[in-house]
Amino acid sequence: MKAKRIVSAVAATLAAGWMVQAEAGEELAVSLQLKWFPQAQFAGYFVAKEKGYYAEEGLDVTLLPIGDQSPIQTVVSGAVDFGTTWIADLLTAREKGLPVVHIAQMFQRSGFAMVALKSSGIDNLCDIKGRSVGVWPSGNEYPAVALFRKCGLTSSLDARVANPDVTAVTYPFDPALVFPERVDLVSAMIYNEVNQIIGLGYELDQLNVWMLADEGINLLEDLVFTTEKVLNDPDYKGSGMSGREVAARLLRASLKGWAWAVANQEEAVDEYVLPVCGNTCKGSGTRSDARGHQLWQMREIAKLFEAGATARGCAGYLEPAAYEASVQLLLDQEILSKAPPAATVDYGPWEMATGKTGADCQ
Repeated sequence: MKAKRIVSAVAATLAAGWMVQAEAGEELAVSLQLKWFPQAQFAGYFVAKEKGYYAEEGLDVTLLPIGDQSPIQTVVSGAVDFGTTWIADLLTAREKGLPVVHIAQMFQRSGFAMVALKSSGIDNLCDIKGRSVGVWPSGNEYPAVALFRKCGLTSSLDARVANPDVTAVTYPFDPALVFPERVDLVSAMIYNEVNQIIGLGYELDQLNVWMLADEGINLLEDLVFTTEKVLNDPDYKGSGMSGREVAARLLRASLKGWAWAVANQEEAVDEYVLPVCGNTCKGSGTRSDARGHQLWQMREIAKLFEAGATARGCAGYLEPAAYEASVQLLLDQEILSKAPPAATVDYGPWEMATGKTGADCQ
């Protein structure tokens, strides 16, 4: 019942928003860079495209996977208009002077987990001195770095440390490559690698799974971003629409797609995810079939989407407290050296898309 109430609230928000129907044949071509390969993690965008929600907004949206690289560079270069990424990736890019702007927060809770075999003897997440830990590259290591520093541990990720407490082993997102032979503890998204580890032959009752959000490290993932240049363009690509209006249309259609996907999880997987996920469908190492893995993922993704502001009818809204907590955590762990400028987050496109303001989301 809770899920139905949340989805109904999302639908009501979108219905109340400012709506513009585009004239037939006048769709503006825009691109959205997805942070990974096609899978249920992006179900809402697949639904929005295939059900015509983007077209209703006058947009012809191309969804572009990027694999294990950061979408930041392709968006900043202008090769892609919008992207999805994680908050730590966005904030560290902003500190480097890249003019990226957060415009919507799709997942309201972090899905980042750490996994160990119960037989490893690791019962406390900070009791890992002398252990090896599997981490991901390309800016995806920041939650693990935050964990190490929160626990007062040095790691081999810091080149300044001669004898680190923890040995970090970088691996390319397939836990079968390192776990459990090479590492005692491994990074895993609750919606993906956890199920892959189960697929390696370890049942959940054989695993210790720690959600970093429960450990005070709720670094938000799967936000939508663009650049200041896009938002400030008064006539984006000669369309007669400003960049901010284009962003609002993209968000409105995407939120509609997410509301449908969460309300219709099996259909979303069967009709919109499986036809596009290719080699990613099954998930490396899983014993389940492709559909089983994507259904696992869709169920877990729905929990991340439905948390926080979404539960109060404000899907896509970045709660200021959650944002400030992420910034403070990165400052405390010296991943950031200073607070990001105010322009790093722009609520305008979300407000245009939904017809709401932050005051409606308290």
